[in-house]
Amino acid sequence: MIINSRSVDAMNAQIQSEFSASAQYIAIAVYFDKEGLPDLANFFYRQSEEERQHAMKFVHFLLEAGAKPIIPGLPDMRNEFDGAAGAVQFALDQEIKVTNQINNIMKIATEENDFTSQNFLQWFINEQVEEVDSMSTLLQTINHAGGTMLLVEDFVRRNMQATAVDGGSTEA
Repeated sequence: MIINSRSVDAMNAQIQSEFSASAQYIAIAVYFDKEGLPDLANFFYRQSEEERQHAMKFVHFLLEAGAKPIIPGLPDMRNEFDGAAGAVQFALDQEIKVTNQINNIMKIATEENDFTSQNFLQWFINEQVEEVDSMSTLLQTINHAGGTMLLVEDFVRRNMQATAVDGGSTEA
């Protein structure tokens, strides 16, 4: 194994966080689908897929580094939200939590002089800046729309979905 065992343990914990985030984003997407907001629903369905891809990046990295990935069970997901702002605030809080987790893994890798893991983790550190920004922007838009969700749908359709098509990141 070419990476430190503390890094492996932290990354295995992160695999659960990423798969959990994927499932949680499906629950948020379902909430928006049920509310008749297809653009917000599609945004969160895409976010779910991106979180699954993040988990798989950790799985493949661990395998390539000679470590054993652990595929965990998932905790219960939150399925009820107090409106669109509540759902997006929950997503933003989760992204901030994931950012702190990634930073902690980087701290471990740094303490252990695990340069291979540090190099791998840099992508996630950059990605989390985009993720938090995306959710913050969406929450601000909902708050500015004053309850007019069709304005939010239009914003998501024009700005957040176009970003994904154009190659920018809307990942969470």
